Amino acid sequence: MQKFVFFGGKGGVGKTTVSSAYALSCARDGLETLVVSTDPAHSTSDVFDQDFGDDPRPVAGHDGLFAMEIDPDEEVAEHLMETKRALADQVSPAMVNEIDTQIELAHKTPGAYEAALFDRFIEVMDNSAEYDRVVFDTAPTGGALRLLSLPQFLEDWIDRLVDKRTESIDLFERAAIGKREAKRAVAEDPIIQRLQERKEMFERAGRVLREEATFFVVLNPDELSIRETDRALSDLDEYGLRVGGLVVNRLTPEPDEDESGRGASYLRDRCATERERVSSVREGFSQPVVAMIETRVEEVKGDLLEDVAAELDIEVTPGPVTPGR
Repeated sequence: MQKFVFFGGKGGVGKTTVSSAYALSCARDGLETLVVSTDPAHSTSDVFDQDFGDDPRPVAGHDGLFAMEIDPDEEVAEHLMETKRALADQVSPAMVNEIDTQIELAHKTPGAYEAALFDRFIEVMDNSAEYDRVVFDTAPTGGALRLLSLPQFLEDWIDRLVDKRTESIDLFERAAIGKREAKRAVAEDPIIQRLQERKEMFERAGRVLREEATFFVVLNPDELSIRETDRALSDLDEYGLRVGGLVVNRLTPEPDEDESGRGASYLRDRCATERERVSSVREGFSQPVVAMIETRVEEVKGDLLEDVAAELDIEVTPGPVTPGR
């Protein structure tokens, strides 16, 4: 298994439960493990009955297990301030107010949330040397895939920005000080240098996601979840990301054979429908089903989390994984 393991899927399918259970399995097997929530609807704290924040904290009662919850709103605000500080040192005082206005507008546009969150995401991966396994509980599929596709998208975008910046400097400096000085100005331009640094960071993140990460998709036995899983698998394949398998969560328990009545009839019909859907998943997707988890009456935490961990047929020990698609 790769160092970085991601659990994604449609909202409400139980990603937090599954990712927390897998992280617990890793820690039980002697791996120093960090579980990271990037889902705005954090529930890792609920699973472990403990508050977590933006920095890793030990999970009480579980040796070798740590958890953190990244706050997207805080990341957007920090990203905004950091960008302002960086540019304020590189433009004239007369331009600062205009820069501030443009940055404020930019952070209200689609994609700003993902860009800010991705910076923190990269920071976590870069500073994970002390952990053997880092498990990510991601946002619902659409947001997670937008996040994971950023390296490829932003590399191309930064290339275009650098070209435009180089062209503007070249034209201005040639008119003002001549061709030789224009080349020197381009080479020393702090904005171009910053853009190049950002590109290198995204390139590195893209390599890590492709070469050191494995993705698992969590789904429920219903048609909407199965359709979204199909789309997610296609997108993951397009981005060149490794898929380790599928986790079917919240299956209806079978009633005992001697049970009768309306409730038992409903459960049998429901179970039959779900078995058909699971069969369609096994036949329709090339990725293996690595877990079949029944729904619980109570919230999954404590001993119930241990039970779910035991039901996950996902490799724990480090090592390479053959791509699933």
